[in-house]
Amino acid sequence: METSVITSKGQIVIPVKIRRKYGMKNGIKVAFIEQGDKVIIQPLDKEYFNKLAGILDEKGKMLKSLMEDKKKEREL
Repeated sequence: METSVITSKGQIVIPVKIRRKYGMKNGIKVAFIEQGDKVIIQPLDKEYFNKLAGILDEKGKMLKSLMEDKKKEREL
């Protein structure tokens, strides 16, 4: 397990071992995804977007699902 400390400005350093393992280079954007009581740091690199390619079909099932999730979040 790798650890880091949050600065007074809310910044963290991602340990070099993790950055190397996931190819996180200088300037890459990351997303902070809340999942239950966890926060996932997801690199937004070309590989991430390639994995997403083709998940939407003509009927828009994914869009409908995302809209339903947003509605549930607003209700909470």
